[in-house]
Amino acid sequence: MKYKTILGIVFVAALVLTACAPAATAAPTSTIAAPTVAPTEPAATETSVATEPAVTDTAAETATLSVPVTGEATVKVGQTTDFGPILVDGDGMSLYIFMNDTQNSGTSACTDTECKTEWPALVSQGSPVAGDGVDATKLSTITLDDGTIQVTYNGWPLHHFDEDKAPGDTKGQGMDDLWFPVSPAGEAIKP
Repeated sequence: MKYKTILGIVFVAALVLTACAPAATAAPTSTIAAPTVAPTEPAATETSVATEPAVTDTAAETATLSVPVTGEATVKVGQTTDFGPILVDGDGMSLYIFMNDTQNSGTSACTDTECKTEWPALVSQGSPVAGDGVDATKLSTITLDDGTIQVTYNGWPLHHFDEDKAPGDTKGQGMDDLWFPVSPAGEAIKP
């Protein structure tokens, strides 16, 4: 009889402990963060035509969706009707140099809010990429006072003009006799 009583007590104690135990929780999942180090060389890209549905790894796809492919600015040569070949960004928007800047100084004279708003710097998160027609040896960067990395070409800081709305626009040409599009050689294009 004592054996059945002890067995009953153990059984009741097990039920009580089970009922009082915290609820089971899911095991923590690990999150894989994409690397934050920028590549030292631009990645080559190819265009291909898919003939079969691609098989994707959902975990890998999720990890890469929030990371941009590249944070580097691209500078290439574009063609304009009025000025011939000029430097443009990766989207084909015209790039300008400011004649108040000093070539190869490592700084930009466009420092006040009005200038920065009207003439935004071409910025990059790493080394700029030389697109078609651009001499990669002339591409470089400077670091502005706020930590922004601005792209330079032939020692000149590069800027956009806020009134250029479409690729090929050159509305900033000759503005205040200080702002000019940039030739592939890295010089101001003056009329």
